Amino acid sequence: MTASEPVRSSLERLSVSPDLDPDAPIGAPQPHNTHIHLPPNFSAFDSVAEAVGAARAEGVAMLGVSNYYHYGIYGEFAREACAAGILPLFGTEIICLIDDLVRAGVRINDPANPGKMYICGKAIAAFDPPGAEAARLLQTIRDKDSLRMAQMVERLGEVFREAGFDAGLDEGQVKDMVVRRHGCPPESVYLQERHVAQAFQERLGGSLAIPDMVGVLTRAYGGAPKADPSQAVATQNEIRSRLMKAGKPGYVTETFVDFDHAYRLIVALGGIPCYPVLADGADPTCEFEATPEQLIERIRERGISCAEFIPERNEPAALERYALALRQAGILITAGTEHNTRDRIPIVPRCKGGRPVPERVQAMFWEGACALAGHLYRSARGLAGFADTEAASAEERIAGFAGLGSKVVAAFRS
Repeated sequence: MTASEPVRSSLERLSVSPDLDPDAPIGAPQPHNTHIHLPPNFSAFDSVAEAVGAARAEGVAMLGVSNYYHYGIYGEFAREACAAGILPLFGTEIICLIDDLVRAGVRINDPANPGKMYICGKAIAAFDPPGAEAARLLQTIRDKDSLRMAQMVERLGEVFREAGFDAGLDEGQVKDMVVRRHGCPPESVYLQERHVAQAFQERLGGSLAIPDMVGVLTRAYGGAPKADPSQAVATQNEIRSRLMKAGKPGYVTETFVDFDHAYRLIVALGGIPCYPVLADGADPTCEFEATPEQLIERIRERGISCAEFIPERNEPAALERYALALRQAGILITAGTEHNTRDRIPIVPRCKGGRPVPERVQAMFWEGACALAGHLYRSARGLAGFADTEAASAEERIAGFAGLGSKVVAAFRS
């Protein structure tokens, strides 16, 4: 497996020994974030420079990107992060369906769709270019995703025409809007539901006065809008929730790959399969995650040894309960923010309501981030990564990779 150019260029100046040392201290936690999205994914940021500038302003030591289905932006991200003294981490996020859990009505980490799982690949190293197997697996996902988004734009257009407004949009025009907004190559754009909702909201807002928008939205929704139509982001979110979700008039059946396909792609990209935890971010808690113990059993049986939290979703007590249980079970844990809406929250993760992450959990998140850095560093040199390294115990493996990663971070910032 050959390391990608952004990985090599980010790490080539470092001369840290790649040996694992389970006794190496990792030091006090530093500000970091292992999961944001960058354009052309739907993002809070309009550019890579804007995201990296925000991270630098908060003193971030490591920043991880987890984009869907295209990684062309990672070269620019690597250059910007390195110039800012921030260690870049590269990742991916994939949506898959687990058929038996769909049939059983078990919600995993999507509260609205039983059997639908988000899974991440952390510290991927072989993506530019991907190998033949990764490219094949990735293209299948891209084809399925593109077909569904084209159908959804068409379906939503019909809904609005019936409500008295012809947006005049097709998939190509929505993609063009993303390209113009972010200055990215067209081939790098894979639409998400949020892109589509934004495109229709912008057409509405650019064509109609507020009273007329209210009328169109009322007819499309089958009831009055709850969001103020003058508030663009709120209206985009409401279009998505009231028209594009399962059972809504603009919904198109999801055609995601299965879990095995997603897992094999992450491995082929040289990453660590990682489960994103909702915990009390869903109410009621998803059945797959009903208790920390059940979650641990279910991800272990699928070969997952890493989990990630988005603390902004969680009450501190619930975050602590799940995080401590997972870590005590020998599962690596990390934390991010996603930044996959237009809301500009801080880069450094916080709990719900802006409350701080509990100190001992923050220490575990830092340990996890350092372990990702250690995995990336060894993978870039063609050495065994986190999942492929033999160790006497899960604790020894985590400690060894975290110890190495902390040295990489220190050397990178020196």
